[in-house]
Amino acid sequence: MSTEIFPLNACRKLSINNSTPELVETAIRRNEGRLAASGSFVVETGQHTGRSVNDKFIVRDADTDPAIWWDNNKSMTEEQFDRLLHDFLSFAKLKELFVQDLFAGADPVHRLPTRVFCEYAWHALFIRNLLRRPGPGDLEGFEPGLTIVALPSFRAAPDYHGTRSETVIAVNLTRRIVLIGGTSYAGEIKKSVFTYLNYRLPQKNVMPMHCSANVGSNGDSAIFFGLSGTGKTTLSADPARTLLGDDEHGWSEAGIFNFEGGCYAKTIRLSKEAEPEIYAAASRFGTVLENVALDPATGGTDFDDGRLTENTRAAYPLDAIANASPTGTAGHPKNIVMLTADAFGVLPPIAKLTPAQAVYHFLSGYTAKVAGTEKGMGAEPQATFSTCFGAPFMPRHPAVYGTLLRRLIAEHGVDCWLVNTGWTGGKYGTGSRMPIKVTRALLNAALSGALKGAPMRTDPLFGFQVPLSLQGVDPKLLTPRETWTDPKAYDATAEALVGMFEKNFAKYETLVDAEVRNARPGLDPAAAA
Repeated sequence: MSTEIFPLNACRKLSINNSTPELVETAIRRNEGRLAASGSFVVETGQHTGRSVNDKFIVRDADTDPAIWWDNNKSMTEEQFDRLLHDFLSFAKLKELFVQDLFAGADPVHRLPTRVFCEYAWHALFIRNLLRRPGPGDLEGFEPGLTIVALPSFRAAPDYHGTRSETVIAVNLTRRIVLIGGTSYAGEIKKSVFTYLNYRLPQKNVMPMHCSANVGSNGDSAIFFGLSGTGKTTLSADPARTLLGDDEHGWSEAGIFNFEGGCYAKTIRLSKEAEPEIYAAASRFGTVLENVALDPATGGTDFDDGRLTENTRAAYPLDAIANASPTGTAGHPKNIVMLTADAFGVLPPIAKLTPAQAVYHFLSGYTAKVAGTEKGMGAEPQATFSTCFGAPFMPRHPAVYGTLLRRLIAEHGVDCWLVNTGWTGGKYGTGSRMPIKVTRALLNAALSGALKGAPMRTDPLFGFQVPLSLQGVDPKLLTPRETWTDPKAYDATAEALVGMFEKNFAKYETLVDAEVRNARPGLDPAAAA
């Protein structure tokens, strides 16, 4: 059906399934970006340096009306979408477009054939890096299950198309097509695939997850949930473990599988010493660098320069990482890690969660933003709660994903952990960032099983279990209150954070059972004193 909605003969000229060198050469010829000295292709995305959350719409029809979490998703009528589609087709007739036929999903049982039409050659290169490239014979009889059309120079008419602005991401889940216009930010293409899979896979009892994943030498796989900036990409790129992927995975009856064939890593202040694998991948031919500054004299990349945006990115195929899995699949996870960058300095660096606590924190999706990362932010950290660690991409109600996750945790006896990669010794501006060596040491101990039987204390604020000690880690770091010079200031900050959790979770309380409700944090002043 989708091949008829936006046919291959829709545009003036079409380039189909170009190779990486062909796309780089074409993008240079069309002046879409520049080559860095390292060989990576550098682009600037203009006014949109991140996702346009308020410009994304899901078409409301007989199928989607009862299934979508409309409190979290904006709707568009079928008539508005039809007008938009008509104008996209008219616009495409004047353009040269680049098509990539790819797959989303490493598991052949659940993979999604995806056709992407791009106005820019570098967008085609981007999605070629990010999705799974076809093998020999895979394109014979290729029939897309999802079609995406990305036309950055198209401008929507709000009164006519039902949009908020000239920018639009229109997702028609029933007809399996996404129209993207008015933005050059390539992440919209990638996340449109994720949004569709988040809608379709739960119908097959497959859990879609905004997470990274890796596998140990004994086949012990681990999942890392986390919002942007919490360390999802960095911590999963462990040279001692095989990388499945850095962002999007499914959990089926057979185990876990990567949706993608590449990584979309944040590069602001990327360090060769701290993150050698990612640095090397970002500095190779075929990698796309979004909004990364170049030295005009040498062509060298400056990953410390955030003048265009803090959200600088590198898009590269998984085979750029030496220890990446060639299959993108693994068995059922032994561990689930939920990452948070707590800028309030309240949470311990690691904590063991019960299954009910894991569901509570999964539905909460907590992290904190710090001053300077977004326009309009003040000096104080701001708590961010993004349910399921990916609310913008969740078309269904969080209870659907939470129920699936809880069942899978119980069926496979998964150990669950909360890891704070944020601040210690005080909140942002007073304390310091949790040392990555400490995070890695504690994480390695958790994944190896060393922490499973270790002596632990019950945290008086959140009720989870916190290790008392680990060789090579300062014991004070494991008790956040002891790292603050003013314990009373810690108590006040902790009480405020608990209040934020309680306020956020109020909207889910009637949708979860008593065990999950009782997993919420609470204060025990006597124990904290």
